[in-house]
Amino acid sequence: MAETREEETVSAEASGFSDLSDSEFLEFLELEDAQESKALVNTPGPSSESLGKDDKPISLQNWKRGLDILSPMERFHLKYLYVTDLATQNWCELQTAYGKELPGFLAPEKAAVLDTGASIHLARELELHDIVTVPVTTKEDAWAIKFLNILLLIPTLQSEGHIREFPVFGEVEGVLLVGVIDELHYTAKGELELAELKTRRRPMLPLEAQKKKDCFQVSLYKYIFDAMVQGKVTPASLIHHTKLCPEKPLGPSVLRHAQQGGFSVKSLGDLMELVFLSLTLSDLPVIDILKIEYIHQETATVLGTEIVAFEEKEVRAKVQHYIAYWMGHREPQGVDVEEAWKCRTCTYADICEWRKGSGVLSSTLAPQVKKAK
Repeated sequence: MAETREEETVSAEASGFSDLSDSEFLEFLELEDAQESKALVNTPGPSSESLGKDDKPISLQNWKRGLDILSPMERFHLKYLYVTDLATQNWCELQTAYGKELPGFLAPEKAAVLDTGASIHLARELELHDIVTVPVTTKEDAWAIKFLNILLLIPTLQSEGHIREFPVFGEVEGVLLVGVIDELHYTAKGELELAELKTRRRPMLPLEAQKKKDCFQVSLYKYIFDAMVQGKVTPASLIHHTKLCPEKPLGPSVLRHAQQGGFSVKSLGDLMELVFLSLTLSDLPVIDILKIEYIHQETATVLGTEIVAFEEKEVRAKVQHYIAYWMGHREPQGVDVEEAWKCRTCTYADICEWRKGSGVLSSTLAPQVKKAK
């Protein structure tokens, strides 16, 4: 057990900036035998309706209406996306869309697996620093906590060479993406390495489809982090997307936490100025190595590691494709026939029109593609 550091960070939940990987959730979609997993059980669902937030049935016909008017970003009232939103698109884009449309649809046993994974991540974080919870009442306060964590973690990385739970954000293809890097540390050769922790319910490595999603996730973290330290992320872009008010005074709890950290600030704008100066003047390098570590939830045994080769051109192409859905330029897509085994235990299998239509949205449900302006 590493010695607990004196530094403190605020929990992601308190800051409203959680980006918990859903790899543990996706594990339910993998079958015990990879050969067996290629067989699709195409059992029609009992209904094309599900329950909404008010416990009234949601018709998929009603869901699809009007998509030529509102983009998913507008329809779901999203100011930004999480890195894991795009990563789950890499697994199944339609599953991501259903997840936004039908929140709270998660089965209890799957939620339990996510809770276990979150506990393991928390234990890892506590090895390096304490965590405190700071009450926030405004979006400015929530972002102030993100900025305070960055201001505390940058000098710790430079002096100690090892940090966990580093917030990242940046505009990519016209959309603000945010996330949290599991771990950053310097290697013996002085290279900056990103280490992503993935927990596994069973003591076995994931299938290639899962690894593909995880590799894209860490590549996107590098893409955003590198832009931050290279000065490519601007306060103006952040304010534009989040609609933050930099002049708004911070709440008393946030101000007290900032003072304890040695920062004399009054507003979010004061913190933003400190953060962007710190990112560009601290000589932080770009990330050199991307590593994914898979561990067994029950025994904490390391099952294996994956070194990811960063291909910027490929990452950009995927991001452009995925963002096109969120901007309303195309309709969501389900999995290819070769990966139809993913549907076997998907939460939304019974209502999925793509699955029922053998790989297409039915003509009555398919939205009109919103034309790019």
